[in-house]
Amino acid sequence: MTDLSLLEESNRLLLEATTSRSRRVRNRLASIWMAGSLIAALVPLALVIGYVVFKGVSSLSVSWFTDDLPAVTRKAGGGMGPAIVGTLLITAGAAVMAIPLGILGAVYLHEYGGKTKLSRLIRFMADVMTGVPSIVMGLFVYTVWTLEMGLNGFGGSLALACLMLPIIIRSTEEMLRLVPDELRQASYALGNRKWRTIMTVVLPASFGGITSGVMIAIARAAGETAPLVFTIGAARSLNLNLFDGPMTTLSLQIFGNAQTPFEAAQSRAWGAALTLVGIVFLFTILARVVSARVARRHNA
Repeated sequence: MTDLSLLEESNRLLLEATTSRSRRVRNRLASIWMAGSLIAALVPLALVIGYVVFKGVSSLSVSWFTDDLPAVTRKAGGGMGPAIVGTLLITAGAAVMAIPLGILGAVYLHEYGGKTKLSRLIRFMADVMTGVPSIVMGLFVYTVWTLEMGLNGFGGSLALACLMLPIIIRSTEEMLRLVPDELRQASYALGNRKWRTIMTVVLPASFGGITSGVMIAIARAAGETAPLVFTIGAARSLNLNLFDGPMTTLSLQIFGNAQTPFEAAQSRAWGAALTLVGIVFLFTILARVVSARVARRHNA
């Protein structure tokens, strides 16, 4: 055994010798409880993902990602090209609106607002919006936008942005609270103003947690169906214009195909579900890579 291994073994024996038996038993029980909780959480997740992969992988092909939707749902064939592009465009439009507003709102609440009446009102409204059913948000956007401008992808982006905004605000504010005040005070001592301290110290230090909150909001938005039923309409061909004409998304195709009794349609629903899971998974990995690089640069 190496010197390091001998030192670790001696420390372990010393810890056991100086710790009462009851404390060791409680520690072992707590470890078993945590391991069991982790397994209990991972098993259903693994079963769901495994079943989606098993049912949907047979539908994936090159044409699946490029072809238009079939005109007759009960017949096999066709692809999900318009739905994939529609999901990316509508979710991207929602993210462009919700992420800057959410982060700026959280910065105001924590760094400027404090415990003022306006800050308390904003927090209260954010909490209320978090619990609002998505279908209610869809009806709201349908009333204020779709009735005037017609069915288009931007209406769907508005509805999804309204769902993403409170999640980003609350998660970002919590991450800002975890940044030690000593970092802010050190920046002030160097002569930096408050806005520069926030931009160069506070936000980089909390970037990893902010990214996690943003990805949770994006994942929720990408899987929403109810708000899009009232706002984007239905389309079978590709539409790249968010402001003109109906569009479709993977979530809508899952909803539409899964409720039909035809085997071909249900197979497309499973394939769309697997595609949606894959898109969210890839974007999560990309966000983690970017977050890790920013963290390394900030620590350097």
